[in-house]
Amino acid sequence: MVVNNPQSFFHLHLISDATGETLLAAGRAVSAQYKNARAIEHIYPLVRNEKQLEKVFEEIEQEPGIILYTTVDQELAKSIDEHCLKMGLPTVSLLEPVLTVFQSYLGTPAGRHVGAQHVLDTHYFKRIDALNFTMEHDDGQLAEEVDDADIVLVGISRTSKTPTSIYLANRGVKTANIPLVPGVPIPQSVLDAKRPLIVGLIASAERISQIRQNRILAPDMNSRHLESYVDRSAIVEELAYARQLCTRQGWPIIDVSRRSIEETAAAILALRSRHR
Repeated sequence: MVVNNPQSFFHLHLISDATGETLLAAGRAVSAQYKNARAIEHIYPLVRNEKQLEKVFEEIEQEPGIILYTTVDQELAKSIDEHCLKMGLPTVSLLEPVLTVFQSYLGTPAGRHVGAQHVLDTHYFKRIDALNFTMEHDDGQLAEEVDDADIVLVGISRTSKTPTSIYLANRGVKTANIPLVPGVPIPQSVLDAKRPLIVGLIASAERISQIRQNRILAPDMNSRHLESYVDRSAIVEELAYARQLCTRQGWPIIDVSRRSIEETAAAILALRSRHR
């Protein structure tokens, strides 16, 4: 089936013997390249035997589409391929080509342990610790403790500070974020911080205004501040204040206007590698 009409939809079936996170990330990365075709995702995690697989394909038969799968059990993988061949549906094993390359280079077959990437090792606990820290230090909370952070993000409202912080925390990086508001002094603890990398996030006034226009629909938004909150000239002044502060303090600045959260985080991590 060729999907090339405006606003087309297609079914994307993700079969995993673990949580399905790998498949979901890969599927969304590719789907994002097709602006006129939206994937309707069907996720089937923890599929580890034929009985479970039969139920999966009963559902797929009702809404056929592309099948992506990750399973380390070769017999189960073979069964998935056979089902797809019989139904005439396209399928890709995300792990097998990578395992083949690893085996060829390392000269030894993979152990094929289900969910091996989720082992409770030191890296796992480091991520959990970073997430706890980041949530506790979101939006200026516990500002007196920012010197314990690995990274501190500063910026005016709606510059993606919180989602970027959480993304970095998932990489094991303790991240705090501090809002910048003209006329409101930045905590002295931030100005005095020596350990963390401090990065300023900015965006175009147009982008911030658009995001804030959506934000004002929230029921908790104070109506008294709505006009200045979305006014572009006021936003320009806020951005000028943020730029001046970062320049004065020698903090690097990243414009997030055309960056995804992942791209912003990658740029921050690149700065961090040079900061150490």
